[in-house]
Amino acid sequence: MVAAMKRLITLTVPLLSLVIAGCGEESDRLPVDGRDFDGVDYSEPAPYQGRVIDGYLNNARVWLDIDGDGQFTPGPLEVELANGAEVILDEGEPTAISGPGGRFSIDISALSVDPSVGPNLDPRHYPLYALAIPGKTLEETSRGDVVVEQAYLMSASPGIRNVTPLSTLARFRADAARRNSLSPVNESQLADLDGLNLWQDYILAGDHRAHAYARAFARFMASQIPNSYNEVLLRPDSDGTERQLSKDAVFLLGYSLVQNAGDVIAIVDAAAAGNYENLDTDSLALPNVPVELANPVLLTRLQVSADSRRGQDLPTGTSDLDVSAELFFDYTEDGQLLSVSSLGCLAPSLPEFARLIQVNGYMAQLKTQWLPSASLSRQSRQRYEEEGEAIHERIVFDWDNQQAYFDTVTSCHEQTLAVSPESSELDGTPELSWSWTQDDSGVELVERLGSAGGERRTFTTLAANSPSEELGAGAPNWVTGYRVLAEEATEAELSFTTPDDACEPEGTDRTPVDEAAPYVTRLFPFDYAGNTEAANNFGPRAYEYDARDVDGLAIERLLKLPFLDTATANLDGVSPGDGAFQWSLYYPRLDADSLNPDLPNLIQTAYLLDVTTVAGCGARFQDAPRNAYARLDYQYQTLSDYLVGLLAE
Repeated sequence: MVAAMKRLITLTVPLLSLVIAGCGEESDRLPVDGRDFDGVDYSEPAPYQGRVIDGYLNNARVWLDIDGDGQFTPGPLEVELANGAEVILDEGEPTAISGPGGRFSIDISALSVDPSVGPNLDPRHYPLYALAIPGKTLEETSRGDVVVEQAYLMSASPGIRNVTPLSTLARFRADAARRNSLSPVNESQLADLDGLNLWQDYILAGDHRAHAYARAFARFMASQIPNSYNEVLLRPDSDGTERQLSKDAVFLLGYSLVQNAGDVIAIVDAAAAGNYENLDTDSLALPNVPVELANPVLLTRLQVSADSRRGQDLPTGTSDLDVSAELFFDYTEDGQLLSVSSLGCLAPSLPEFARLIQVNGYMAQLKTQWLPSASLSRQSRQRYEEEGEAIHERIVFDWDNQQAYFDTVTSCHEQTLAVSPESSELDGTPELSWSWTQDDSGVELVERLGSAGGERRTFTTLAANSPSEELGAGAPNWVTGYRVLAEEATEAELSFTTPDDACEPEGTDRTPVDEAAPYVTRLFPFDYAGNTEAANNFGPRAYEYDARDVDGLAIERLLKLPFLDTATANLDGVSPGDGAFQWSLYYPRLDADSLNPDLPNLIQTAYLLDVTTVAGCGARFQDAPRNAYARLDYQYQTLSDYLVGLLAE
């Protein structure tokens, strides 16, 4: 997949030269890299000691993350031993407040286990976390103690007891590597960054370069902590034990550090010009990278099957449909759609662009992500089956400048969009571009050839009587009518009329109502007009919805999406027709294990069919068809899983 994202820094590096401190040293004298060579046998409950460092941090909250969620967990905390036995930590995770020199000493007596139950819990098996508390934590500097103004969260891998911004980078590099590999991960390798030991006490070692990186990383991490978390920590009674982040949020913060560390380091190196000791890291312009800590579920891949294995014209039996394209959706770290890329051909959809514009590209804000569209050009499958993984088409979104660009190397759209490729490679020179404006009345899109050609078409949303206005379960899903003008003449206009009232699912004695199945419970009739006979004969029709509340689930599922596309109907390999199509959309059953109760309206599969008559309200929606022009299969990931996958590429 081609993604506008950076990759993991220096994953393959030489092993570190490890300096091992001798046994028998005092337990508060850590080796310079912070590993456990202090001579203490932690089968005995001696304090677990280490340091919290940006500069040395006094009055920072430190804890052993026993349950792996990245936040301090109070007691009682249940811990399962390797033998299956369970022990209770009445006071929760062992914790302490750091003192002068950043030193901390955690009482681990609670980790002792009755020998009849199992072995003691070993603190070296758990990562450390440290939280710099705004208004309370002090950073020791050459100018004296400085109060930390913004919170930041640091961590260290199990057994590492210097908790620093650099150990945080090492920890999450290793975490990301483990998520992307079935093989064991050598954490020592990932604690080396171009010869820099990420585990060390860089102040004790006099490593000014490492200290400069650490200070810049701390600023970067602090910039991503939610304001609400800072506000809680600034309260007079706050002690840093407040739980404000989810496990996913903690990982996403760590991932973002891994993803952006290279940029931060480059900025530090350029500013230092070799003189790291005297660098003022507070004056550096660091990357501003918002992170969506809610970890939304996002559409990341769409498989299009729109070609016949046997070479027959479409439509064909659904078992005969073969894969003709795959679409890949790329996102920023805060979940904003960057681009849609395809192996084979995609089909730009102006109504879908308008939906995305209404949420500024944040796909997760749509109840139903990416209403279907597909290219039926035979060239799509030919391109898809080419050797290699070269992307054939891409739509890139520039949300800040309210523009989008379509680049292609195929001839799939010569007949449908009157577009031919400018180059045999995707080179950033678009064949089509769109610009838009948005106000309370809706969205207006202007389409141009290339990036600076004259206006070809204007697309405007029509919200009156639409599902976007009439369905009120939470935020709107931005399904509206529209008008398309070409040279000031109406090319197409879909305008919703007064919608029917909602109805309940209907059954019979032979086929009683199955509440988990799809039913047409709301109809949104529309009129259709255009500049062709087919357009004027297309309406009236209706969008068919399943819109009801089922055991607390707010169901708002578009089941049937009719549309007119005479150009596609006249493609080679498509049985001639009047261009009246419909998408039939299918979702998980309401009693399916695969159903996400928080996201019940995500499409699972869609079929492209000839348009059918409007169903009666209350009717059970048709089963999956036996014949179709195309089948689309949707794949979703959490933002964190998607971002981790990028690091593996």
